[in-house]
Amino acid sequence: MRRSGEMMVGIALAASLSAPAIAQERPVPYWASVTAGQAMMRSGPDRSYPGIWLYKRRDLPVRVVQVHGAWRRVQDMDGATGWMLAILLSARRTAMVSGGFHPIRSEPSQDARLLWQAESGVVGRITKCDGNWCHIEIGDRAGWIEQSGLWGTDPAERVE
Repeated sequence: MRRSGEMMVGIALAASLSAPAIAQERPVPYWASVTAGQAMMRSGPDRSYPGIWLYKRRDLPVRVVQVHGAWRRVQDMDGATGWMLAILLSARRTAMVSGGFHPIRSEPSQDARLLWQAESGVVGRITKCDGNWCHIEIGDRAGWIEQSGLWGTDPAERVE
């Protein structure tokens, strides 16, 4: 009886550990964000490969371009590619403002009231994109930015 109880615990543990990896299995390429405060990008899909970048900024958007077991080959905004453990990534949609200053507006329209300007390099959470505009949350502020001013979404992509 004790042995079957241990087996059930082992099965339950294995199922719970594989659930996050299964949840991240989807067709590539796709967007993800760095969920950890520190995330090492490696030259290959194993901890034995040397680190090539250490990211120290949570919520950075990355593009997942390949899957190998528990590892994801990602590309960052600067075009650097390497491998990260899937547990360091989240499906939460984020984006980085790119190409200078961009207006954040009250509505998804050029004519909408200007709330503030976001500088290149600012990272925010995407809550919705209509193919031209994205609703972005940056700290405790939120507004609409033209999708073309972001790195972290595909052109004309819709995010619900």
